[in-house]
Parts: sequence; structure tokens; C-alpha cells
Amino acid sequence: DVKQGLATADNNRFLRLWQEVDINKCKFNAKSSDELLQSQKKWIPYNKGGQRRQWYGNYDYLVNWEKDGFEIRNFVDKNGKLRSRPQNRDSYFKEAITWGLITSGGFSIRYRSYGGIHDVSGMSAFFNGSLDLYYGLGLMSTKLSDFIFKMLNPTINLQVGDFKNFPVIIHKTKINIVDELVKENIGISKSDWDSFETSWDFGKHPFINGEKTIEQSFNTWNQITQKRFKELKSNEEELNRIFIDIYGLSDEMDEFVDDKDITLYRADVKNDVKSFISYAVGCMMGRYSLDKDGLVYAGGEFNSSNYVSFTADRDGIIPISDDEYFDDDIVHRFIEFVKVIYGEDNLEDNLKFIANALGGKSHSRAVIRNYFIKDFYKDHVKLYKKRPIYWLFDSGKKNGFKCLIYMHRYKKDTIARIRTDYIHEQQSRYRTALADLENRLNDSEGAEKIKLEKERDSIQEKSREILSYEEKIHSLADEMIEIDLDDGVKNNYDIFKNVLAKI
Repeated sequence: DVKQGLATADNNRFLRLWQEVDINKCKFNAKSSDELLQSQKKWIPYNKGGQRRQWYGNYDYLVNWEKDGFEIRNFVDKNGKLRSRPQNRDSYFKEAITWGLITSGGFSIRYRSYGGIHDVSGMSAFFNGSLDLYYGLGLMSTKLSDFIFKMLNPTINLQVGDFKNFPVIIHKTKINIVDELVKENIGISKSDWDSFETSWDFGKHPFINGEKTIEQSFNTWNQITQKRFKELKSNEEELNRIFIDIYGLSDEMDEFVDDKDITLYRADVKNDVKSFISYAVGCMMGRYSLDKDGLVYAGGEFNSSNYVSFTADRDGIIPISDDEYFDDDIVHRFIEFVKVIYGEDNLEDNLKFIANALGGKSHSRAVIRNYFIKDFYKDHVKLYKKRPIYWLFDSGKKNGFKCLIYMHRYKKDTIARIRTDYIHEQQSRYRTALADLENRLNDSEGAEKIKLEKERDSIQEKSREILSYEEKIHSLADEMIEIDLDDGVKNNYDIFKNVLAKI
């Protein structure tokens, strides 16, 4: 059975990336509407299509289906006409095979486990007692699908009718081997998807694998990704051979699959080091812990006892500056993180490996600090699809003041703490530094004096910037603003847009 799903009529209102909301309000595996009602949860998986991805993945969005979707099912215009289209509700929560409406990157199809709802652009097919779901997925994942769909519909928009018209040949003696290969491929692709923090089944970073150096950790991870890639490619080619033979198309195509068509991640030292840094920040914030796999905190009551090996930041506010002005300076904490995992003996080699991966040319600590100041947040915003879960408070281009907070740990006094514990302290450090520079300038001359003058001018610019920024922060701190995670990043971020980095 091939069916279109829910049209909310207002995705901004009813959908969230899963990372945005309070995890305690989410239900990822409800088998029925009754089960969801009993759980009293609000957010469930929503299949929205997404990037080209084969076998498993694109688990990004959640939909508000609280009280059996009451709000969406009663979403009307000013004349009382229903705006949403909650169609084919008998298919909700069921497992499926799913594909995207738009196939410009080539047709791809994947398994979707039970527990969610699909929309009109994440079209889905459901088991009806006739065609085995895995057999259907195996067939549709071969070269035949593109070959036949291009005959049925040469445009890039693949409609429900095109899928229904696909000529299916069921070869009974091949069902078991096809099912076995498909299940293997789903497992491989799921392992790949879950290796990254943007999966709700993420356990821990792949570099936390028992090796003694980060270089060895990367090499082990590289071997894992290569093995996955080869296994999946071999299985896909075997499925091609089976179905090309079943359909009698050996004169039309071969079984071989191009590497570019395998939708698995392959290790990349720069990207993987950046993701390791992101995981480290997650451990600093308390989102993750070296003592537990998976998501440790994303809403609810914060429990500091979950972080023994590496303690989470006490207030979820981590300063980023051009020097180690604070005890919880982000570079200092990152170095401690590396030390906890790999030990002190290999620390310098590990920091050098990280700096080299980031493309830096100077001292490793300077390269890492520069990455946090200039590029970390851009990478974070990209990773979380412009819905960052860590927010950068940023005074401006002179880098007078920067700090990160974790939105799930935000409290109404967070802004006040930023002002009193961090901004005021930073201003004091600048005043001390300027006084020291003036004294040194009196006793200097020549090149040394020029160097000190440049340093003084830089700090003066930062001081002026932070003074102006403090006024904005002061105004917000006095308001004691509360946020609701259900409103999502976009709406909450907008409240503080005058003091946060632009997205």
C-alpha cells in the first residue's frame, strides 16, 4: 500500500528538529495512537523526506502529535475551514519503506521503523500482507528502480502513482536471500547514522574506542567506515545481480555500483576531529557524559552526579576568549577532556594531531583556540541545520566577549550570570592588562614599543566593544526571561538576537 501522509499546513508551528525540544516530551517508538496517549508525550518522529539516503536514516524531525494530534486536526483558518490534511491515519506509527518526492540526486529509498508519521514529501509504502516489505525495499534499492522510474516518469518529482505502477516480480526462491541482504544493509546504514550526534540513537563519539592516542582512534574509525562501505557496496551489487537476472535485463545493465552512489560516511580527518571537538563541548555542557552512552541531559532536572570522569560545567556557560581568563575557559576544558581520555603522557602529540587536522600552522594550543574563536560556531550552526543547541553570546567583530550556553540548561537568571560572573570579570581583566601595558610602554622603545602599542590598541577596542555589549546584556538580565523549549530554536533565539551571534 502506497500512501501520502500528513500535511500540517504550518511546518514552522508543528515541526521541530528532534534536538530542539525537551527529550522528556518525546516518544520515538510508539506502536499506536493509544500507546502515545497513555505516555502523555508530545513529540514523535516525522518523516519529511530529506537528503538522498539509502537503507536507513534522515531521522531529523518531530511533529506535535499530543492528544492524538488534537492541535493539528483542529487547525482551521479564520472561516473555520480545516487547513491541515491528516490523511491516511490508519498508516500512522507503522513501519514502512519511504522515499522522497524529489529525486534530483537519484532515486533512494530506505526503511522506516515504527513510531512515527510521514508527510506528503516523505512518501511511504506499507506492508499489506502481499509483498514482503524487505523484498520490496531490496528491489527498489537496485539499479532497476532508476531504470524503470525514468520510463514511468522522466521528471524529478516521483509521485505515489509512479510507485504503484512499478512492475513487481516476486521470485519466491529468492525472498530469503533478498531479505537477509536488505536487513544487513539496514543494520550497516543504521550503525553509520548512529555514529553522529545528530542521531537520537547516538551513543558516544567513535574516537572513544580504547586507543591510546587520537591518531590511533582515527585510524581505527577509518577502518570501521571502510569496512562498512565495502560490505554495503558488495551487498548492493549482489542485489543488483539477483534482480537483473529476475527481470532478464543483463543486456541492459550490469550489477556494479559507483562509490559515489553509496550513501555512507567515510572517515575524514578534518571533519572527524571537528566532530570530536563538538562531542567534547557536549560533555562540557552535560549533554553527554564519558560515563554513560547516549543523550544524558536535554531537559528536565539536571543531575551533576552523571559526570564523574569529566565534570559538566557548573552553570552551562563556557567563555571563549583569546586567553585563559577563566577557570572554565573552553580551550582549558577541552585540553582536560583530551587528557582524561588519552592520558597526560600523549597530550602534546594529541593536541598537535588535532591542530594539524584543523589546518593550523602555529602552536597547537593557539590553533585550537583560534578554531573556537572563529569557526566552531559556524560548524555547529551548519551541523544543526541553523537550529543550534549551543548559543553564542558575542559582543562583535573585535571578539571582546564570547561565551556559549546550552539552551536546554538555560534558566531565567542565565543572562544575569553571564553579566556578573563573566562580562564584568572580563572587563576587569582588560583594565588590568591595559594598566600593565601602559607601564611596560613607558620602559620600551623601537620595535618592542610598536608591538606593545598594537596590543594596547587591540585591548582598548575590545574594552569599548564589551562596554557597549554589557549595556544590552544588562537590559535583558533585568527582564529574567523564561523560554519554552517547545517553541524551538528559531523563536527562542530571536528573543536574544541582539546579543547572540547571527545565524
